[in-house]
Amino acid sequence: MTDLDPTTLLQAYDNQLRPFVPDPVPPGVTVERDGPLVRISGLDRGGFLSYRDLGGLTGDALSELIERQRDVFRELGEPVEWKLYGHDQPADLPDRLRAAGFEPEERETVVVGPVAPLAATLPVVPEGVRLREVSARADLDRIADLETEVWAADRSMLADALERELTVTPDRLVVVLAEEAGTGRVVSAGWLRYETSGSFASLWGGSTLAQWRGRGIYRALVTYRARLAAARGYDFLQVDASEDSRPILERLGLVPITTTTPYVYTP
Repeated sequence: MTDLDPTTLLQAYDNQLRPFVPDPVPPGVTVERDGPLVRISGLDRGGFLSYRDLGGLTGDALSELIERQRDVFRELGEPVEWKLYGHDQPADLPDRLRAAGFEPEERETVVVGPVAPLAATLPVVPEGVRLREVSARADLDRIADLETEVWAADRSMLADALERELTVTPDRLVVVLAEEAGTGRVVSAGWLRYETSGSFASLWGGSTLAQWRGRGIYRALVTYRARLAAARGYDFLQVDASEDSRPILERLGLVPITTTTPYVYTP
């Protein structure tokens, strides 16, 4: 598949990535099916609900499905995210989620682009900055500290999540940080997931300290990870892009195919 038509890419994304069920999972994580949904509980930041589509459910049957998920996580005392895509049906799904107590968070744009052109570009960082692949807990804690500083919110659980994932599926995750060569201070970080089916690899993270933005570090992290994906034979990169990163990614050749909004229920 080499077509960059957004409709074609969206169909491939839906068919290849959305049905994915993690296997194996870290200790304490449970994966269950409830009709068209995959329900995951016990994650570091709470539960997660995903699906390829809702199988044509509408009306009261759909509301009952949503409310059942809410009740499961209320009983667990665990927050849960319902990942809603902009093209999901039926049209009143957002209203039914809100009615059940799920609250929308910031919308992101799903962008997809070919690996090969990015992999042909060497990652270029500012003088005094280096990129390094990491897996040690001390480095993961430093990345969590970076995320906490950038977003002004506690992201300490990120280190736990990355460590658990690296322990269970070390061949599917690569974590890369950008640091000041002299001080060792982490100024940006991102990770790459090798998806287990299809032609997509996915990029995550990319938060950069304010004083280091606009200097090419985010772009360098993208191209570095694209080269890793190319070496593993992947054709496309996928990113859930914030409004800050979306313009950069589009300039790098990725195209928007849909949006995604986390709807979160917190007991």
